Amino acid sequence: MKGFYSIIGLIYVVTTSFYLSPGAVVKNEKIKTTKVERVIETKSGNNAETASSSEVLYKSIAFDPEHELNYEVFSKALTGFENLRKAGLLTEDSHLLTICDFSMSSNTKRLWVIDLNEKKVLFNSLVAHGKNTGEEFATNFSNRESSLQSSLGFYITDATYQGDNGYSLRLLGMDKGFNDAAYRRAIVMHGANYVSDEFAAMHKRIGRSWGCPAVPKELTQPIINTIKGRNLLFIYYPDQNYLSSSEWLKA
Repeated sequence: MKGFYSIIGLIYVVTTSFYLSPGAVVKNEKIKTTKVERVIETKSGNNAETASSSEVLYKSIAFDPEHELNYEVFSKALTGFENLRKAGLLTEDSHLLTICDFSMSSNTKRLWVIDLNEKKVLFNSLVAHGKNTGEEFATNFSNRESSLQSSLGFYITDATYQGDNGYSLRLLGMDKGFNDAAYRRAIVMHGANYVSDEFAAMHKRIGRSWGCPAVPKELTQPIINTIKGRNLLFIYYPDQNYLSSSEWLKA
């Protein structure tokens, strides 16, 4: 109809109920999700714009405009977070999401620790990839021992310990064939002096680990103490084999 415009808006509210029974038995979370959808109809045809609940959450987080996490990476991390929680591998009250975007230059702050409840970035930091994964940019990944390469996928943070690299955090790889050898390979989060702007200015890249997601020395304890104890870490790279294979990325 000439000059006719109709706008239909459906707004979803995400409500979450948490229940943790005695003896640390985790009961599956009940999630009611409503999708935010706006349909605009004009005489020239239909133009549908859809904002999912993940988009709504993403837009509510106060990212630094100069160090904003890519939405597609966030969306994939959130999908894995929800699937791992449904599988009982994360507790129902888990609300921390740590993301390393290894598609970015190692000279940029490509690690984010996000509080999903508070919709707040707790840390945004440099993070190293493995020596044989690449120079400034990560390109090669492996699950093999002694490869000195980073491994893609979802990890659950475990216990802390004092090792050769000081205060460190054990990581449990959740993706079969991609990072499930992490514990055996001693792929952990630890601090390193080579993860710094000063090192990058001198060498045109930050230093590289033996496969561990190493962070700046001054942030080691604050980050590790925040995410330790069964929280989620996602190491991302646009590797199509991984993205199409991970069971945790299935919608």
